[in-house]
Amino acid sequence: MKENTLPRQVQVTDITGRDGFQNIREWIPTERKIAVLDLLVEAGVRKMEATAFVSPKAVPQMADAQSIAGHMRAAHPEVELVALAPNLRGAENAVAAGVGEISYVISASEAHNKANVNRSHAESLADLEEITQRFPDLRVNLSMSTVFGCPFSGETPVSQVLRLLDEALRRGAVSVSLCDTIGVANPSQVQAVVEAVRAKHPGLAPALHLHDTHGMGLANTLAALQSGITRFETAAGGLGGCPFAPGAAGNTSTEDMVNMLQRMGISTGIDLNKLLQAACLIKGKINPALTGRLAGARTYAEFDFFPSAKNR
Repeated sequence: MKENTLPRQVQVTDITGRDGFQNIREWIPTERKIAVLDLLVEAGVRKMEATAFVSPKAVPQMADAQSIAGHMRAAHPEVELVALAPNLRGAENAVAAGVGEISYVISASEAHNKANVNRSHAESLADLEEITQRFPDLRVNLSMSTVFGCPFSGETPVSQVLRLLDEALRRGAVSVSLCDTIGVANPSQVQAVVEAVRAKHPGLAPALHLHDTHGMGLANTLAALQSGITRFETAAGGLGGCPFAPGAAGNTSTEDMVNMLQRMGISTGIDLNKLLQAACLIKGKINPALTGRLAGARTYAEFDFFPSAKNR
């Protein structure tokens, strides 16, 4: 690995409030969610997917989306607020709540798209086009699920990923997050997919959303960094999982990624110690069984194991 192949700065979008909380069955009081989000902002998170405008029957944990969005807009105007919206109704509700950017979900696998949002690709793309036409000031990020593998149909062909991305961009999406929804990607596959996307769309700066089901989240992060990716989506404590992807575990944890990047001399603008306070609150009040490593380990912050990284 050559150091000069790595970026000097990375943007971390924390998705604890949406992907992190959505799969937890027991209701999390809104004020407790807000306490976690406030700590993440205090730690230096400046872009956050804080909630989702979805049917509360489908995902009950997101029933307070309007309250969460309202708090974030009032208390943290410095934060880029993002909310997930899977359809036109969700986008309408997000706009009404003052959200400026949505993650619009379409799965690269049509089988998972039907399980997740009960739509075909054609239906999801038609809705996307209507959203971008009706709300021209709304920034729409394509959150492409199951890019690296589907729980129903196996590996997703890269050609399928590229076709869906082409259609979404043509219909008004302005950016894309490539999501390893079930956590089956490996570093070679990550590099191959990223290189294919960047070759087809050299002006696009995709984000990577990597789950850690098989323990390869950070390895895949490194592969993405070496391929020029500088935007990642993570969740505090490693929380997360898709309600419609059986057996999928949580996300790569925000604190584990920040810890790795800092030791490599890559800036995130996030204070690791303050970030761990958010993980501690989650562990104590929401979910004691966090999968993130640093949430339950000594940081050895008193040492500097690789000082030359700071001089990159």
